[in-house]
Amino acid sequence: MTSMNLPDELPGLGISAAAAQGLKSLERCAGGRFAAGENGVQAILATGDGKVEFIIFADHCIALVRSVMGYPAYYPVHPVRIEPPVQAVLMDLDGTSVRSEQFWIWIIQQTTASLLKNPRFELDESDLPYVSGHSVSEHLQHCIAKYAPQCTVEQARTFYFEHTRREMKEILEGRGQAGAFTPAPGLRPFLEELKSRNVKIGLVTSGLYEKAWPEIVAAFRTLNMGDPKDFYDAIITAGHPMRKGEPPGTLGELSPKPHPWLYAETGRVGLGIPFEARHHVVGIEDSGAGICSIRLAGFAPIGFAGGNIAESGTQPLCTHFCQNFEEILEILF
Repeated sequence: MTSMNLPDELPGLGISAAAAQGLKSLERCAGGRFAAGENGVQAILATGDGKVEFIIFADHCIALVRSVMGYPAYYPVHPVRIEPPVQAVLMDLDGTSVRSEQFWIWIIQQTTASLLKNPRFELDESDLPYVSGHSVSEHLQHCIAKYAPQCTVEQARTFYFEHTRREMKEILEGRGQAGAFTPAPGLRPFLEELKSRNVKIGLVTSGLYEKAWPEIVAAFRTLNMGDPKDFYDAIITAGHPMRKGEPPGTLGELSPKPHPWLYAETGRVGLGIPFEARHHVVGIEDSGAGICSIRLAGFAPIGFAGGNIAESGTQPLCTHFCQNFEEILEILF
């Protein structure tokens, strides 16, 4: 990345040009609306996976969230920081609270195999940043573009939900893949410590309700923690899928992470925390898409090891990067 006379601290992002070395420098943003060096644009920086582009001006920054579904969006980028006391912790589900990412990647692989009518099909390692952390449709669109261009997202979604319903039923009945959903190490003492300090806890996932809810229920059963609805102060999922002949779906497929809406809704609507108090809220994520979502919602993101943050080039956007929950508690308190 070249500095291009960038200020010591990049506006909005709150990081130095040197710290932003993990981001990619672009001459022009996707769609061509902005170009580096023109109309006040000092630089354009993109995450390593190309999902989010930051257009840097002298005194502010805006973010372009790209969309393989044809609906990109621009958002203001607000400065973030952690101010005591911490009022709320917003936590991702897959990979952060529950270890299930490999299971859902396997479901995407099975779906693609069904599209190709090739039961031996396997995803490539280079696919991993694009089949985790985003919406189901975006995961499937990536696989279609790369492996099955003759197919449609609608066809893929039909196979996806067939595989999902079958596997979730098997798991809830005590069969299916062993260890598909396991609590992250140290989850229970971390959650209990937050509760003991009267910190509100929100669970946030880009997963649709029918796939997300069994995950956290299974994890809470393993931890002997009762009903998740009685524990969390707010739980926000990507809603219900749209399927012909079934009740109407809810918004989620075009507005998941890295868009800010899931985290923004959890904080503002679910927990009742006004935007002006956002510095008393932190988000914990193991995916690059999630880190961007937290940032664009105006909250301080803490990166959690084990996901694709490094691979997606979003580690410079984290206020902290931790290996475990014990490290996070040291930061918060």
